[in-house]
Amino acid sequence: MTDNKNNKRLANLKARRKLWLNVHLYLGLVAGLFLAVIGLTGGLLVFYQESQPLLRPDLYTTTVPTGSQARLQPLDNMLAAAEKAKPPHSEFTRLYYPYKDNSAYKFLYSVREQNPARSKGDGYLVFVDPYTLNVNGIQLWFPKDNDWARPLPSFIMQLHWCLLLGRDTGRITVGILGLLGFISVLTGLIVWWPLTGKFKQALTIKRSAGSMRRIFDLHKTIGFYVSFVLLSTFFSGVYMNLPDPVNTVAKLFTPIHRPDVFESMPPEIHSTRPINGQHTVSLSAVENIVQKNYPSGRLWMLNAPKNSFDVFVVMKRDVDKVGQFIGYQDFAIDQYSGQIIKTYTAGTGSAGDVLLDWQWPLHSGHAFGWTGRILVLLAGLACPVLYVTGVMRWLQKRRAKRYHLSKVLLNNLTKHYDAQ
Repeated sequence: MTDNKNNKRLANLKARRKLWLNVHLYLGLVAGLFLAVIGLTGGLLVFYQESQPLLRPDLYTTTVPTGSQARLQPLDNMLAAAEKAKPPHSEFTRLYYPYKDNSAYKFLYSVREQNPARSKGDGYLVFVDPYTLNVNGIQLWFPKDNDWARPLPSFIMQLHWCLLLGRDTGRITVGILGLLGFISVLTGLIVWWPLTGKFKQALTIKRSAGSMRRIFDLHKTIGFYVSFVLLSTFFSGVYMNLPDPVNTVAKLFTPIHRPDVFESMPPEIHSTRPINGQHTVSLSAVENIVQKNYPSGRLWMLNAPKNSFDVFVVMKRDVDKVGQFIGYQDFAIDQYSGQIIKTYTAGTGSAGDVLLDWQWPLHSGHAFGWTGRILVLLAGLACPVLYVTGVMRWLQKRRAKRYHLSKVLLNNLTKHYDAQ
């Protein structure tokens, strides 16, 4: 009696497993190729920052002077040097601080569009030596209409983020693909689960197996070992590409105060009105205000005000008091008074805010240092391997099924003629 119950239970589990196998199969056939591209480019982007100076050392690399000359020039002087070299009809929008002492400061300039419906045109990086104030060069980084004109790191980022389909269409498409990828990994785990309890066999590749079995073992084993990293990166990718739908769901359980995963300052944060023709404070003043009041951490980015009532936003990384894994802290500075209007520290606020704060560090692997980055790299490289082995396994099974059907048909025909 007990054996009958166990057999019936096992039969039911196998039937459900077949259902999930079909879901996993068709998700892979429909979205697998795109997910392979997204995964591979995402893995390569783990070294997004490090790859840029390797590809163009002439733009990025500077020589650090020795002795008393080894001092950074004021930020205002760097901006003045960038202003002299900037492309025509462009305006300063952002500063990227270097992550190494021998790297140039990157000033982003956006060309003003003649078409009022478009606020920004091409985006150029102006590279300034922080010690000599020499301009190392200018690089087109954000071409408005031609993604193929991007430098390689920027091109890979665009391919990963929107598959070169444009900002809105691509963002939504990749967000949906990320959701399909998340479901695919979950169904893959369900299909992988050994119903007979033979976990050791499910976690290893059989060395003496034939080609068909080896491809199957590669797919299931690699898929299991990277599954938890892929679940994290797919979920965070959906969150970053489709923040509004995900926030709508998240707000049912917890309040969220920051606009999205990329913006820490609420849209209602504004500068005060200028008094008697008061001018905007300088970049050096903004930097000094932040460093004086919050010396911990490393300067990462500075966003210039977009209009007369916007604020400066200064971002820092590796802030000690924030914690080892999420070391981000952002500051909104009044562009006229220089006062710090608001400070946002990652990992604080509501559970929804903390959830948002974790998405980029988890997606990039930076949350766990080099270990996390290597895991994200390996998971990204595994995506095309999983796609290829999955397709090969599907073709193998289809050929075997056709062979079996043809053999059955041949046997039936043989019996028919023998009967006659």
